Amino acid sequence: MAKLKIVLKRSLIGRKEKHRRTIRALGLKKINSQVIHNDTPQIRGMIRQVAYLLEVEELKE
Repeated sequence: MAKLKIVLKRSLIGRKEKHRRTIRALGLKKINSQVIHNDTPQIRGMIRQVAYLLEVEELKE
């Protein structure tokens, strides 16, 4: 299964509360924090909702 490296690139100040909760659910806290998740439809949906705040890279295994 492919992995996704997700990096928070923009601030959460002034963003909708729903978007803030989505970022926290992904495990991101501060700008430039990064996490690695499996590439699942649930994670892809969360990324799509807040894509304007993130940088996503696909990792090959």
